[in-house]
Amino acid sequence: MRRALLHLGFLLGLCLTAEVRADPLPPAPVRWATDTAGMLTPATLGRLDARLAAFEHATGHQVLVWTGDSIGAQTLEDWAARTFAAWKVGRKGLDDGAVLFVLARDRKVRLEVGYGLEARLTDLTASRILREDVLPRLHAGDADGAVTAGVDRLLTTLGGEPQTTQTPALPPLGLAQKILIAIAGLLFLMLLLTHPRLALMVLYSLMSGRRSNGGGGGGFVGGGGRSGGGGASGSW
Repeated sequence: MRRALLHLGFLLGLCLTAEVRADPLPPAPVRWATDTAGMLTPATLGRLDARLAAFEHATGHQVLVWTGDSIGAQTLEDWAARTFAAWKVGRKGLDDGAVLFVLARDRKVRLEVGYGLEARLTDLTASRILREDVLPRLHAGDADGAVTAGVDRLLTTLGGEPQTTQTPALPPLGLAQKILIAIAGLLFLMLLLTHPRLALMVLYSLMSGRRSNGGGGGGFVGGGGRSGGGGASGSW
């Protein structure tokens, strides 16, 4: 009995040692597009982040882009699956998320797909996205084009991306409207001359109202995380 307990303690010690020595996973991102390797231009990174945030708002699916330097001696597929689970990508119970990982120093890329998207984003489809859209551009040194093309194909495959619409042009002002605007401007000028503080308060109130309509979103928050190793890998 004593030998059995000692053996069990030895095995537990090995497991704990292996866990301590394991390379830490990257912290969960706070945005939809994260460039820790500095591969992307700020403009491209901003466009990708806004686009992926809008896609999640429209469809519920969480698609992330993350770049890093190296994962050392770890297996890319195992590392990506563990990172995906730790970040809880996708919605709880649906696991409808995907992450495009790009490792600059390792020159590797991985598209990890959650269980909930595997029917539409199969391993074969994920492999084609990497081979046809991402890897050739990375090999040519075009990181911006590679990630953008990958996201284009990925969102097109999943469907439901909100379409950008142009703001319709305002109709020209009529004579009555021009007169009303002129009168309002004249009244404000009189108020500014006679009661400047009150005029400034009115102006501040109007500007605050306009700013409050501008909105603003929070960052990425996950609730899923099961991927089961679905997706594809590649190198350049």
